[in-house]
Amino acid sequence: MAGILAWFWNERFWLPHNVTWADLQSTEEAAFPQAEDLYLAFPLAFCIFMIRLLFERFIAKPCALGLKVQANGPQKAQPNAILEKVFTAITKHPDEKRLEGLSKQLDWDVRSIQRWFRQRRNQEKPSTLRKFCESMWRFTFYLYIFTYGVRFLKKTPWLWNTRQCWSGYPYQPLMPDLHYYYIVELSFYWSLMFSQFIDVKRKDFGIMFTHHIVTVTLITFSYVTNLTRVGTLILCLHDAADIVLEAAKMANYCKCQKLSDLLFLTFAVVFIVSRLGIYPLWILNTTLFELYEALGNFPALWVFNVLLIVLQILHCFWSYLIIKAAYKAISKGKVAKDARSDVESSSDEEETVPRSKAPHSTVATNGTSGANGTNGYLTGATSSEEH
Repeated sequence: MAGILAWFWNERFWLPHNVTWADLQSTEEAAFPQAEDLYLAFPLAFCIFMIRLLFERFIAKPCALGLKVQANGPQKAQPNAILEKVFTAITKHPDEKRLEGLSKQLDWDVRSIQRWFRQRRNQEKPSTLRKFCESMWRFTFYLYIFTYGVRFLKKTPWLWNTRQCWSGYPYQPLMPDLHYYYIVELSFYWSLMFSQFIDVKRKDFGIMFTHHIVTVTLITFSYVTNLTRVGTLILCLHDAADIVLEAAKMANYCKCQKLSDLLFLTFAVVFIVSRLGIYPLWILNTTLFELYEALGNFPALWVFNVLLIVLQILHCFWSYLIIKAAYKAISKGKVAKDARSDVESSSDEEETVPRSKAPHSTVATNGTSGANGTNGYLTGATSSEEH
């Protein structure tokens, strides 16, 4: 194990020429980032998750109920043992042949059986109340950490001159505010890494999981190698748009459509300007060119830049979806659907269903309007489950 660790943390890979791990050891005169500091992120991530549960239960939920957010989930499907057995043991999306067989067996018409399966699928979807509470937690955290980041960065020289990110490296002392900022951000992303398996499921789950892995990796290695100055710029820049996004989603769940649309368009502008404008011109410029000029070439430099470019690719993908949603908002007068992550699962579209042959075959319509979220992104009105 010691040999593997020594190979992995090879100085000539992770550090510029003439810099060693000994140069990054804390001394009596100055403290520097230490790898063992990152162990704090795991218990803190658990604490953040527990704080979230308390926040959603005792703060977000009362706020949601006070704002008349729908507390109930989608309407439950009419109990039927045969259909339930097919749904749980065979398929949640029966094909035409199976539908016809069930129609003959139950003496129901096919449209009613299709409606039952849609309602049964919707039955497993989260309520608007749950989605509101999740968004309110994220909004609160992003607002707090972004405010903290801005207050910290406005006192630093590298906010105004990115070349200061590399000035004096590696002898850049670790300030307590920077240490706190880094550890809290890392802990939050670790909490998201695990909580997304129990959070509202969205269609961009894989993309968001990739995003979280890239983010945690960047935070970890930039901290260990003391490339934290540029790291703080990246963290603060990424938090800005998410505040507006979560506010837009909350407005949508409260059925404040005009406010939701306005906030979504604001989010679209902030996201595109920050991720397609400031990020490449400010962040990638300093990591691709200014870092090379100041510290020379070393392998880890390209690892960091590849990860940063992966983030930029994700930015481009999400921007495309956001621009599509913003175009619909402008052309149709409202946001038609979630932008960044497709759907998280909303109710099915209304559909007129002919009455079935038998009285018991009439299945109530699920009229709940969906509010898709992304980590996604905002939605508007109702969208189909197959969306």
